[in-house]
Amino acid sequence: MKGWIILSVFLCISFFSKAEEGRERIDRKALVDRHRIITNQLSTKSPAQVGNGEFAFGVDITGLQTFVPFNTMAQWSWHSFPLPQGQKAEDFKPTPWLTHGRPVLYDLPDTNNPELSDWLAANPHRFNLGRIGLTLLKSDGTIATPDDLTGARQEVDLWKGIITSRFILDGDSVIVKTACHPALDAIGVAIESPLIRKEQIALFLDFPYPDKGQMTDYVGTYALPEAHQSKVTKSTNSFASIDRRMDDTQYKTALSWATPARFVSIDSLHHYELIPENTDRLAFTCLFSQSPVNSLPDAEEVFLESTKGWEAFWQSGAAIDLSESTDPRWNELERRIVLSQYLMRVNEAGSLPPQESGLVNNGWYGRFHFEMIWWHGVHYALWNRWPLWEKSLAVYKEFLPTAFKRAERQGYKGARWPKCTAGFDREWPHIIHATLIWQQPHPIYFAELDYRLHPTKETLEKWKDIVFATADFMADYAFYDSTKNAYVLGPPVYIVSENTDPGKTTNPAFELSYWRFGLRTAEEWASRLSLPIDRKWKEVREKLAPLPVEDSVYVTYEGIENMWTNYTFEHPALIGVYGMLPGDGVDKETFIRTLNKVANCWNFNWTWGWDFPMLAMAAARSGMPYQALNYLLHPSQGFQFDEHGLATGGPFPYFPSNGALLTAIAMMAGGWDGATSPTPGFPKDGSWVVRAEGFIPMP
Repeated sequence: MKGWIILSVFLCISFFSKAEEGRERIDRKALVDRHRIITNQLSTKSPAQVGNGEFAFGVDITGLQTFVPFNTMAQWSWHSFPLPQGQKAEDFKPTPWLTHGRPVLYDLPDTNNPELSDWLAANPHRFNLGRIGLTLLKSDGTIATPDDLTGARQEVDLWKGIITSRFILDGDSVIVKTACHPALDAIGVAIESPLIRKEQIALFLDFPYPDKGQMTDYVGTYALPEAHQSKVTKSTNSFASIDRRMDDTQYKTALSWATPARFVSIDSLHHYELIPENTDRLAFTCLFSQSPVNSLPDAEEVFLESTKGWEAFWQSGAAIDLSESTDPRWNELERRIVLSQYLMRVNEAGSLPPQESGLVNNGWYGRFHFEMIWWHGVHYALWNRWPLWEKSLAVYKEFLPTAFKRAERQGYKGARWPKCTAGFDREWPHIIHATLIWQQPHPIYFAELDYRLHPTKETLEKWKDIVFATADFMADYAFYDSTKNAYVLGPPVYIVSENTDPGKTTNPAFELSYWRFGLRTAEEWASRLSLPIDRKWKEVREKLAPLPVEDSVYVTYEGIENMWTNYTFEHPALIGVYGMLPGDGVDKETFIRTLNKVANCWNFNWTWGWDFPMLAMAAARSGMPYQALNYLLHPSQGFQFDEHGLATGGPFPYFPSNGALLTAIAMMAGGWDGATSPTPGFPKDGSWVVRAEGFIPMP
């Protein structure tokens, strides 16, 4: 088996590359331009965005945050409220739970100290860096409302990453251009209007204090001005800097302008205005930073750099063009694909794994979920854009010491990865977080993707410690049941669907297949490094319990009662074993019967967004391309994409939906191990004409 996977990938790439020979390359600019976003109405829920993966800025119909307090977020914007009086985080006491005859410590909420448990859940949390908007006055001097604007039209030029917003107030036009610098946490803005000279337009900056909400559309509160500090540290006729302090969190805001204006504080501790003087144009740059800032590029430079950066992005990696298809749904699917690429680049290409709502707002206090890293990032590998994902995967190396400690504290070997954390490895006490396991094989999968793209000794060495420590835990976690002569998973275990009793759940189908994949792949890594294969890995893999079957179909876990009447909601994760995963331990005929039963029995109005691409991948790998496309275009309200491409499927917006869509499309267009034709996940009857280039086959 040594080297078989790499050879398989090479042959697939060669085959698909030959299939592309003789065809004109995709006109990527035309592809992207036909899906530029045009809106005409104010939305209080869905922002247009500019960003660079590390930083993002959401705007309303005016091109800034004038009427709607959308958020300005960064990967580094973390804050913690003060600890409960007299307590430390280290005072938290985990709870013992009898596990296969021995007490194991789990991070469950401490009933003897609920205040500290609640603090650990809510801290740290992401905060909103600040609000930037227009002060719009009507001719009578009163504040304009959205109803006072006419002719509103906003266009997001995806190819350049520039938003152009137009509207009319009191008969005069206003044009606002907004962009984000590709390498700085900064926006550039240019505003043109006769109203500027009439003193009816100014710019405002306002700073909120963090709020305590777990799910917040508008992050922060403006009702606690005394709880934080804003201090102007420098102010000239073209530059101002503001120091911000919120408890122990400090950061800087710098504003630079290239048109005549004066910077003033407006009767508030945290509210400032930039007031134009004798001009029809206001152009400025605003940057947020953790360190002092002395100079900024001007707005025109930001527009230029944004254009260069986005053109480079769109010309990189893979692309897919569906425009020659006769199925009338092609345009909507292609729109979702293009907008998802833009949004993932804006929100999810930074130095940390993303939270489920990216940099739009806060869900689960802004924490990222280790099991969701798969859906957020695998597409980057398959679309051959690895550098956009690689830096966030550094959390595995950074968290490895604490992952070792977590496993050791529970009496296991190797490294146990967390479920829900922030920029450092401290788990949020919760029964699901404490007992979820399907995130454990992820780093082995990610390492394998890296090796397929970069089959070198350096890649093997980079991931070796992580792969082996992960496999050590997986092998030690599996419990040998002598009555079955098999290794079993759980209890306690919360499975992917998170809808069964963890104290009773044993041998869940998805986790069993993923355990097999992880241990098998770890063995292959040892062989590639000319190291002996760990006997425990091999023994556990060979004696792992079979995937549970009842009435000739797979079921969610072994011994589940009333599976098809009581548990046909939440994630149909048993379908992920063949599609999302390559099928370790899977009988294909049994799987196809299971896939058909899920199609007929599942409550698709009670699922999550990434479930539909997971189902599409299963259908594609099973030779059902029409069904795969039907899942990707399913009418469920749990899998829709609004005018900006922001997706439903969980707390809004739900970026696992976008990432999963891109992963499924990459698989269907680029193939998988064993696929023998180009674009194997699409029908061949002419209804879908697919031009694809640059995709990497999936395991």
